[in-house]
Formats: sequence, structure tokens, C-alpha cells
Amino acid sequence: MRPLTPLAVLAALAALSTLTACGGAADPAAAQGGGGAKGANGTVTIRIPDPGNAGVLARGKKDGSLDKALAAVGAKVAWTGSAGPFAPAAQAMNADQLDIATGSITSGITSLSQSPGFAFFTATAPDPVGEGILVREGSDIDSVRDLVGRKVAVNKGGTGEYLLLKALAKAGVPADKVERVYLRPDQTAAVFNAGQVDAWAVWSTYAVAEIGSGKAHFVADGTAIGSDNYSLNAVRSGFVKEHPEVVKALYAYLHENSAKEKRDPAAYLNVFTDAGPTAVNGKAKDVQIAFTGKGGTVDPIRPEDIKRFETVARFYADQKVTPNKVDIAAHLLDIEKLS
Repeated sequence: MRPLTPLAVLAALAALSTLTACGGAADPAAAQGGGGAKGANGTVTIRIPDPGNAGVLARGKKDGSLDKALAAVGAKVAWTGSAGPFAPAAQAMNADQLDIATGSITSGITSLSQSPGFAFFTATAPDPVGEGILVREGSDIDSVRDLVGRKVAVNKGGTGEYLLLKALAKAGVPADKVERVYLRPDQTAAVFNAGQVDAWAVWSTYAVAEIGSGKAHFVADGTAIGSDNYSLNAVRSGFVKEHPEVVKALYAYLHENSAKEKRDPAAYLNVFTDAGPTAVNGKAKDVQIAFTGKGGTVDPIRPEDIKRFETVARFYADQKVTPNKVDIAAHLLDIEKLS
């Protein structure tokens, strides 16, 4: 399918009434006035989850480059809460507390199957090495087929469940031969390390610490699984309708700086502090640098990307993760034609 034309996009967005997205819970205090609200000087406020201690937005927040890029189109950032799973951000956007968020196509599809009120405007290619099926060192699980009869931790309807189901399908293993244990990603490490599950279908945010500790490894990574799990940026429907120039400026910033991050990953780690729970050091830092260097960049959504999105949507419907095949193409923006 081809991306929607700008007029079709705006018509579709105008018809949407509720919001889901990806990111973290919003801070109500920061959200007062609503996204897109103009201050006394005419500046538009765009609400984005706080990026924490790493990545393009973290560096842009610290060095002022993001403020400068947005000021050029009469906008400024209000950091709302912190980045996290897709579902809480969906609730925040439904409540008009968030304008931009990031998440996986897999979580996006499950959100779109409910009451979508957002559109995706960027695509980052699936992670070839930073996501996969994690097992503890010393485990007797040497292949995906060895998961038969085992317990695997996944986040329901998101990246973890997708990676597991995709890996099993590729290996010819019926999904009901493996027990899925539904857990929040931020609660899974303790369960995994205690041996209460045999494996963990997970992505780099959580895999880096486990692999960096020397206590775990991927039995199959994104390449081996054949993952189509893109990372996407979503924008609240009302915001892009009213302020397309701000969304385009944000895209341009993310596109340019994600390429810089890929070339020099270390410069985008430990942006605010190199100590404490948000810092990445030692072997884990080396692992993260290697993952980022092999990852993708923030790009426009192309026709070939849409075909892969459709493949994921069809797979989710076939696997009964969603009740029907989600029409994801109806919720995509062509950022290069947005006006």
C-alpha cells in the first residue's frame, strides 16, 4: 500500500477521536494547558516523555540543540514523565497529556486494534542484534526448538510476545508447546535470574544489562528470528493536524541525530551522569555501543516498510494476538509530504 496523501492523512486524523501511543506516563503538572497550546509569545508546546540518560533526545535536551531546532518553528518541549512501555503512553495520549512517543510496531498494532487516535510518522529498521530470546549462561537451551515445554517471559501483545511467536513459527514449533509467562519488562529481570522462567523474549533496553553481566546470552537474535519489529514514533492526531511544521522539524532533528548516534554511540550514553541506576558502564556499555552501531536510524516510512508492517499485522491476527488484522496503513504519515 502507498502512504496516504497529506489531504487524506489530515482527513483521517480529523476523524480520529481518542489516543494511544508509545512512551511513558505523563506528568499532569507538565501537561497543563494541553499539547499545542500557545503561550503569550505564540510558542507552541510539544509534550514528549523525558528521555532519561541516553539517546538522541537526552543529548538534545542537555546541549540545547533540540530547543534550537524547535524554536526555529516557534515551538518548545515540555518533558512529561519518563519514557517507558507503549500502553501507559496510550493512556496518556488518550487523556491529552502527551503529544509524541516512541514504541515498537508490535505494541503499536495492539494499540491500533482498540481506539486509535495517533499516527506513526517515522520508522527505524528492526534491531538485528539487540532483541531476541535470552537464556541464562549454562542453560541447556541451545536452540528455539529447545523451548518446547519451557516457560518464556514476554510482555503481552508487545515486542516480547511477537519475538517468541515469530521464533517458534520460524522453527516450526507450535505456539502452544511453549508456556508464555506475561510480565512487565521492568519486573522480569528478577524472575528470569531466579530461574522462575527458562527464557526471556526481550529487546536491548533490558537485554544489555543481562548480557553485560555475563549471565545471559541470546539463543536467537533479531536476525535469526527474522524480526519485522520496527521502532516507530507516534504523534497525537490533534497535534499534527494543528502543527504539522513542528512535527516535521522534530522528524528532521531525529533523523539527523540518529545517524550521528549510529556513527558514535558512546557520545549518546551517560548523557547526564555516568553513575547510578541510569548509567551504563563496564561490559554493558560495550554491549550497548555494539548494538547501537548495528542498529537503524530514524527515517520516513517507505512503501517497503509498510509491506513489513502489514506482515506483522497479519501475523498477529493469525496468532490471535489481535481479534482481526489491523489496518495499519490507515494510521501512517508521509512526513516528507506533510504540510
